[in-house]
Amino acid sequence: MKKVEIYSSDSCGYCHEAKAFFKEQNVEYIEHNISKDMEARKALMKKGYMSVPVIIINEEEFVGFEKDKIASALNL
Repeated sequence: MKKVEIYSSDSCGYCHEAKAFFKEQNVEYIEHNISKDMEARKALMKKGYMSVPVIIINEEEFVGFEKDKIASALNL
């Protein structure tokens, strides 16, 4: 099983879409909500990102939610 993480925020529509997609596909993921977790915000900035979603699949980083790319990376 691939390790999936998502950096998200409460007000991010693409984040909600990505999480809904993961749920539909029964993909388990770890969420780092930068709206509620300042350490997650700092970690995201340390990676060089200022926006969400950032999706990490087995160390490969995706900025934004491009469904086809994410599905391909997950072998769906």
